[in-house]
Amino acid sequence: MPEERARTQELHAAVAERVRRDWGLELPESLFRYDTFLGSLDQDQARLLRDMELRPFGISDLFADPDAQPKEEGVDVRAHGRFYRDPPEFLTFMHGGSDGLHYGLWFEDGETCARVASYYNNDAGELDITASTPLEAIRARLELFVRDAHDYHEGEELAERLDELSGLRDAVTAFETGDREQVGDKYSRKYTFAWPPILHDCATTLDGGGALADGETVLSRQPQNRTDLGRFAGPVHAILNDADALAAAVQEARRRCEDGDPAEALALGRDLHWTSGFQEEREAYAHDLLTAAYEALDRPALAGVAEAHYRHRQIKSVQVI
Repeated sequence: MPEERARTQELHAAVAERVRRDWGLELPESLFRYDTFLGSLDQDQARLLRDMELRPFGISDLFADPDAQPKEEGVDVRAHGRFYRDPPEFLTFMHGGSDGLHYGLWFEDGETCARVASYYNNDAGELDITASTPLEAIRARLELFVRDAHDYHEGEELAERLDELSGLRDAVTAFETGDREQVGDKYSRKYTFAWPPILHDCATTLDGGGALADGETVLSRQPQNRTDLGRFAGPVHAILNDADALAAAVQEARRRCEDGDPAEALALGRDLHWTSGFQEEREAYAHDLLTAAYEALDRPALAGVAEAHYRHRQIKSVQVI
């Protein structure tokens, strides 16, 4: 047992060093608990997690080989696991199944992981940033399955399903969320769908993640957790869909950034990145604004990720390594 623990610690240290070196980011301890949790599951629990379509992906692939390199020459490793709309702050660690659901560590300050974000890449919804750690995200997903079990099963089948899910819950709570007694719908209403959402006062962006930057923006961007995103989106899209207005907005954001206020460049850059829709002009605008904003905010790791993503944004497969 001590030898196994030492091997795990050595592996985790190697992965942390690889990400620090090539991504410029500091992995949180919660990701290593997630990996340890996966290694602790018995066959039935691991099968149930697969049935829930939750599997390690993206940065988690390095736990199989910390030195893994891109399969194709010239491809930046930072493109691995990076879906088309992923903001640079988003570092994928887990896939969630249908409609491109995936989960990422959220590095809004460009150095440390603030929360866990998730979204459906093939859907129109915004980021969900209600989970603090990977295991909180798994617990939230599990309790949704508990809630839905009552709609799809009954009698002995329901009892068996709930028993399976209870066993997996025990495995999760052995590491985290053990103090949360609620299950099923009660858990979801308290921790997953609680209102207002648990977000700090970042300026509203269309992706739902908020832009962390002091300064002024052109539009009135209220804090993300106090904004009706549907109403906010209208004025933003009015600018994005007018070529002349967009060019002027980008020029103004650049000017402000050069004058020492990168808030507009970051917020507008994120909006453009999220809504690029394979339009080369929007992709280029987003890249220029984001890299300028991150450099001004002293977030070189995010500037590097934005650059790598721009060069590989229309890559055929995100399975780079």
